[in-house]
Amino acid sequence: MTMFTPVESLLGGALIGLAAAWMWLSLGRVAGVSAIIGVASRAEIDWRMPFLGGLVAAPLVLASSGMEIVWQTPPIGWGLLIIGGLLVGFGTRLGSGCTSGHGVCGVARLSPRSIVATMVFMLTAAIVVYVQRHLGAGGL
Repeated sequence: MTMFTPVESLLGGALIGLAAAWMWLSLGRVAGVSAIIGVASRAEIDWRMPFLGGLVAAPLVLASSGMEIVWQTPPIGWGLLIIGGLLVGFGTRLGSGCTSGHGVCGVARLSPRSIVATMVFMLTAAIVVYVQRHLGAGGL
């Protein structure tokens, strides 16, 4: 961890929670980004495009306001980046959702399937960090 930003983190989490609650209360939909992107229905394009547009616009608005946005990625190369993206896509289909759908919305609704999925996400992340930092696989 390079720097700890509790205020920004709390505000960001609150905004994510408010957006998820708004989606659920106003549209009866779970704010799962993989499902919002993956299901292209003309009947629902009216709410999907503004939602996805907001995901792209938010960091651009912050950057234009003078706030510094730091993007850090390890130098892994395009090959591993593409493989990782494909594995994430496969995992979201296999798990019937992504971290936003399961971790934010499903856990809040006390969904047993989402709680188990989130535990698997977190355990996998912990294992990957351990392998990279302690077993010398940082160049993966």
